[in-house]
Amino acid sequence: MKQSCSFLCLCFILAAFGFRAIAQSVYEIPFASQGNSIELSIANASSVGAGRVSVHATNIPPWLKFEAIDQQVGFINSGEEDAVRFTFSVEKSAPVGRRHMLRFDLSSSTGEKWTKEIAVAVAAPEQFELFQNYPNPFNPSTAIGYQLSSESRVSLKVYDVLGREVATLLDGDQPAGYHEERWDAGAFASGMYVYELVATEGNGNRHLSRRALILLK
Repeated sequence: MKQSCSFLCLCFILAAFGFRAIAQSVYEIPFASQGNSIELSIANASSVGAGRVSVHATNIPPWLKFEAIDQQVGFINSGEEDAVRFTFSVEKSAPVGRRHMLRFDLSSSTGEKWTKEIAVAVAAPEQFELFQNYPNPFNPSTAIGYQLSSESRVSLKVYDVLGREVATLLDGDQPAGYHEERWDAGAFASGMYVYELVATEGNGNRHLSRRALILLK
């Protein structure tokens, strides 16, 4: 006669440093971060010991990089618990503020199966930043990356060394997060240029940053 086993403890410990719970148990993950971890506690509520339990992480978006998607715990005595920990990093390309469900499938050596889901969302960057273009020097095109801490009206322009505008790469609204634009300078002469980013937030705060780049043909 098979004995029923109430095994899964509904206890997720989010040990990711900087995590915080927001509306309705959506857990906020730090932007472009490393060393985050989700710890799942598994309790044996049956009257007998439980054999090996496997935990498999699924529904992982491409912007979350798990060090391993499978973890195991050994024998768990009746009334005791054990834990597994999944460590991951968050890429800067992650969409900010978008709710995503992570799924964890548990199975025991005797065939029992359980599933648990948690909702996560990536927090906005803490500050505005304009990055150095890559590659630099370049020929004929290069990528210019920047990050926004909130939705902003963005202008990204390129100037020559005399201060004359030579290209407008972007002029429009952009959400918080990391963004990237490319400049194809095939029609321009070799030399140093300056790119300027102006971002105006909804509250009127204005950020301006400039960097130099080198076109080398």
